[in-house]
Amino acid sequence: MNHPVKIKNALVSVYYKDGLAPLVELLNKYGVTFYSTGGTETFIKDLGIDVVPVEDLTSYPSILGGRVKTLHPKVFGGILARRPLESDQQQLAQYEIPEIDLVIVDLYPFEETVASGASEQDIIEKIDIGGISLIRAAAKNFNDVVIISSKNDYKELEEILANQEGNTSLEQRKEFAKRAFNTSSHYDTAIFNYFNQENPLQVFKQSEQKAQVLRYGENPHQKGIFFGDLDKMFDKLNGKELSYNNLVDVDAAVALIDEFTEPTFAILKHTNACGVASRSTIKQAWLDALACDPVSAFGGVLITNGQVDAATAEEINKLFFEVLIAPSYSEEAIAILTAKKNRIILVRKEVTLPGQQFKTLLNGVILQDKDNTIEGPEQMVTVTQVQPTAEQLEDLYFANKIVKHTKSNTIVFAKNGTLLASGVGQTSRVDALKQAIEKAISFGFDLKGCAMASDAFFPFPDCVEIASGAGIAAVLQPGGSIKDQLSIDMANEKGISMVTTGVRHFKH
Repeated sequence: MNHPVKIKNALVSVYYKDGLAPLVELLNKYGVTFYSTGGTETFIKDLGIDVVPVEDLTSYPSILGGRVKTLHPKVFGGILARRPLESDQQQLAQYEIPEIDLVIVDLYPFEETVASGASEQDIIEKIDIGGISLIRAAAKNFNDVVIISSKNDYKELEEILANQEGNTSLEQRKEFAKRAFNTSSHYDTAIFNYFNQENPLQVFKQSEQKAQVLRYGENPHQKGIFFGDLDKMFDKLNGKELSYNNLVDVDAAVALIDEFTEPTFAILKHTNACGVASRSTIKQAWLDALACDPVSAFGGVLITNGQVDAATAEEINKLFFEVLIAPSYSEEAIAILTAKKNRIILVRKEVTLPGQQFKTLLNGVILQDKDNTIEGPEQMVTVTQVQPTAEQLEDLYFANKIVKHTKSNTIVFAKNGTLLASGVGQTSRVDALKQAIEKAISFGFDLKGCAMASDAFFPFPDCVEIASGAGIAAVLQPGGSIKDQLSIDMANEKGISMVTTGVRHFKH
């Protein structure tokens, strides 16, 4: 064993005590002396095991309402002393400081206290000082000291000691030190981000403790990991694990469906909607969303904002799909949808999503606020002689919701609460428009009288002219081009209405 260390003395002071008893009892079996404080001291005594109060070691009581208990040279000296260094050993002897070979410490629940909506005073009191210092000190001196900073590691240390007769190896102590520094850095990140909400410093700090290794990344030759807590977001009723591409599509699907309050179904492929419909029932919304583009729907991600009943499930069951997301399902629907083992069925939970998004870029990270703006009829300014009807304004609103979540450059056609077609991710807006027209025609949709939304302004009047020729009756665009008037004049010439919103919705 590489540099084995037998544990003689242990400092134990934890907030969470579940799972601790078997480890303490094993350490006691190996003759370990325990030093402890407060509730942990009582916990150990209740096990019938002798324990030395830290106050007896330091000759100082816990003071300042418990803010200062372990912050003392007799504690930190015993942890940080370099065992092979003669001068350190002389000072330990001079000041009667015992070597502390094991530190079991966790931290006050800062994040949980913030999440509970507690007062600022309560939150500040949950900023751990002694615990974080003990963790760092023990981890720094991993050459001679074991640090356990999480209840999740109790069992592993117990197994190591049982298998190695109370000894630990250097490699094992270094592994625990790595985990401890992860604990401390995550904790400090949470505290910093709490303080950094008002007049924030322009720095980037994120820490996510939960990770899920994916089968692979975007392609099989790429590794992929999801950092986050999917269990808070979804209950999985059926199917294989979500892949990297599944997760990207699910994220896009959730963002899109949250634009709608009326019963709506959406079908997405590669983050773009290929079918969306709002109806009085979820079943009808599904049928009409599928009719938008049944070819692209194959293998897609499906999402709705209402309960999936048996009748709807029977219809969905006719299609091969990757993922289905809904807030709830009837028991009959679950039985129908889970008959095929690989399809992923998710129940979406109520979770507050982050207000910002970021990704790696070049040699850094780019961060922005999420696009949480959507302009309804009240924000639409008519700029043409022809006024849009109330129905057209609603169609423009519907189209604008979809265009916001479609890859730029994009054009979206909609009518009567239904996506008819879209042109997505094109290098020119004219190409996006032509693609949308071609798709609509290929599925037999009549564009006469329908609404069209664009994610950005028209630099030239050609899009308006082409749209008019296809039968478009109302157009929405953000406006802002120095040549806006050319498009307005074309709309007036063709007798169609145009509204501007003043808000661009690029999605790169």
